[in-house]
Amino acid sequence: MGRKLDSYVAWILILTLVFVIPSFSFQGRSADEPRYGGVFRLKSFADAFRTEFDPISQESFIFISEQIYDGLVRLDKNLKIMPCLAEYWEISPDGKKHTFYLRMGVKFHHGRELSAEDVKFSLERILDKENNSPYYEFFLGRIVGAREFREGKTKDVAGFKVIDKYSFEIHWTQPFVSALYLMSMHFCKILPRELVIEQGRRFFLRPSGTGPFKFDYWLRTPQLDIVGVRLKRNERYFDGRPYLAAVEFCPLFTLDHFLNREIDSIPVLSEKLLTPNFQVFKDGLLQPIFLGMSCHIPPLDRAVVRKAILHSLNKREVARDIFDMRYVRKVMNNYIPSRLPGFFPRDDEESYDPEKAEQMLEDAGFSADEEFPSLTLLVDLPRTEMKLKIYRALRKQLDEVGIRLRLSYYRSLDDIKSYNRPYLIFTERVMSFPDPESIIRPLFFSKSNFNFFNYANPELDKLLQQAEIERSWTKRINLFHQIEKILISDVPAIPLFSHQNRVAMQPYVRGVEVPSLGFYYLDARKIWLDK
Repeated sequence: MGRKLDSYVAWILILTLVFVIPSFSFQGRSADEPRYGGVFRLKSFADAFRTEFDPISQESFIFISEQIYDGLVRLDKNLKIMPCLAEYWEISPDGKKHTFYLRMGVKFHHGRELSAEDVKFSLERILDKENNSPYYEFFLGRIVGAREFREGKTKDVAGFKVIDKYSFEIHWTQPFVSALYLMSMHFCKILPRELVIEQGRRFFLRPSGTGPFKFDYWLRTPQLDIVGVRLKRNERYFDGRPYLAAVEFCPLFTLDHFLNREIDSIPVLSEKLLTPNFQVFKDGLLQPIFLGMSCHIPPLDRAVVRKAILHSLNKREVARDIFDMRYVRKVMNNYIPSRLPGFFPRDDEESYDPEKAEQMLEDAGFSADEEFPSLTLLVDLPRTEMKLKIYRALRKQLDEVGIRLRLSYYRSLDDIKSYNRPYLIFTERVMSFPDPESIIRPLFFSKSNFNFFNYANPELDKLLQQAEIERSWTKRINLFHQIEKILISDVPAIPLFSHQNRVAMQPYVRGVEVPSLGFYYLDARKIWLDK
């Protein structure tokens, strides 16, 4: 009897060890439940680090702005408008007034509560000439009183109205169907009014926002050069504290750092990363790359010459020549990305025709007796091996039709505007919001600050202005199809590729949602480390 009892007790102990104790041990967290803690270290796509943290500056990192600051609204991974600092909003029946109702109790990192005055101040900064933001043109003709404010005729923008501490209105000059997409853009972030006024540019050396992460300290070399930044978790974030304790962002992280598990995310730099040991993510097709032409400088001021250059380029061969592990470049023949609703890929396989290109150049008056003037390929600084590859690939193909190409770098928009020789310009357009206007207005509207090509077509301008106020989605898309036909005829720029970034992440990185607008918009607050 004693032995039977001992055996019974032994089995009870075994069953307890196997089933009961584990159930207590894992009661607080299932295998797929996010964990708090850990530092997410990622290598940036850029080769150099910039300390510009002002979201309205073209030099700022979008990824950093997305972590430190918030806007009134945000986009989810499916391009749907979601509430952010604005808990909800109302649109007037005529579509010309948006009223935003702010969340109560949202605090900046330094402790002060957000108010509608901060919203007004932050949006007016975009239009203020002293801030030299290139994004002012998105608002200039659309907001009541914006032009008067920019010209110094008024002290504030009449169309930005503070109703009370938690209510803010935007008055548009015309109905604007993409207004909420515009307000989700990375430069429409909200800053603390009094700190920016008090500190000026010093504010951005240690910025304060309402975002899920806040500035902690600069990452430095042993020589104390700044090479990156560390952001720490905002424990009081209104939408729930992030899982990660901190984020470290630096361009000097290396492949060895990743292979040794010292960092967690890196652009695909090597075939070593294309193994089942790592996760590889690819972002969307909303980053078109164009080869623009100086439409205001002879001989590129003639459409026939620009079309000849189009026919001289084998896009697939260029894509092969500039292959880079970090990117996927799919040949594109559309001016408006086909991934946007209402647009489809355009079959243009016959565009490469060097014999046709030579004949067109001859018809335009260029021959052995009248040599085609050399062109300059303008590329933005800093110099990189990839930019040299691009130059060599284009030079090789243009040489075949008798066009000589040389290379020059530029620092700013002013450098491009002051250039007085015929040029080509290799430009990538990161779409700020998922709307065809985000491509057409900046690049091809005659009065746009980003129109590197100095292209002007009154009919296109007229159609764009109609599209801006058209409230029917179907009619609006039709207007943009008409605009694209004009561009196909005029060829102010050649669509080359859709650009997709590839990123490798460690297998323990969880919660990654690939943003439709690209990895620059990666939402780090949802990421957690399952180490």
